[in-house]
Amino acid sequence: MRQKIVAGNWKMNKTYEEALQLASALLSTFEQHDTPLPKIILCPPFPYLADMVNLTKNNSRFSVGAQNCSEHQWGAYTGEVSAPMLKSIGVKYVILGHSERRQYFGEEGPLLAQKVDAALANNLTPIFCCGESLIVREDNKQNDLVKSQVEEALFHLPAEGIKKIVIAYEPVWAIGTGKTATAQQAQEMHAVIRKHIAGRYGKETAESISVLYGGSVNAANAKELFACADVDGGLVGGASLKPNEFVEIIRAGSN
Repeated sequence: MRQKIVAGNWKMNKTYEEALQLASALLSTFEQHDTPLPKIILCPPFPYLADMVNLTKNNSRFSVGAQNCSEHQWGAYTGEVSAPMLKSIGVKYVILGHSERRQYFGEEGPLLAQKVDAALANNLTPIFCCGESLIVREDNKQNDLVKSQVEEALFHLPAEGIKKIVIAYEPVWAIGTGKTATAQQAQEMHAVIRKHIAGRYGKETAESISVLYGGSVNAANAKELFACADVDGGLVGGASLKPNEFVEIIRAGSN
């Protein structure tokens, strides 16, 4: 059975004190007990990662992820953070290929393939993001674009490698806009992604990969989105900064 996951991408938000308060509120809500819940991944800004790992280490429901990493292991790359550095402080996941990295920093397939390799080499689980802009959606070319994004960054991997990837479909037109893909639109694209992986690696491998939805997920729409057959949880942006709302989204992922 595929793992259900709800990941909170805090982006460039929260002071150190605010980040610790938010994490503490979530930890106190979801103490260790038998109630089924999805895997909860907190992805704060880089300066908070080590303390976030320490704060969550005694609660197996929680893991910590970075929002990016370098394709390089070490070297004279001022301002970059490498996968070995993240591994050394106990980070388990890393978001790669987020639409904001693609849009503002020009990150595309060949570079992202290198970042995926760097992450896997250091036992980090990539949360690989893919998705289309509104123009592409309106031209009905979203399937071709998303399939090409997956191919360029992931299809060089062997089957055992791609099984270690989490994929997040994020329609760019629904990120931070308040717009959300309908449950039907989300399910359709998730099914396209899974079928495309099955065509390359086989159905069994495709069925083992968690595919998350990211794009203005909130407490009101999470349950319907997460109920879709091929939606295995969410990569949550703005709503993950609001403890009460994020709690409801996490609970929706347990169904």
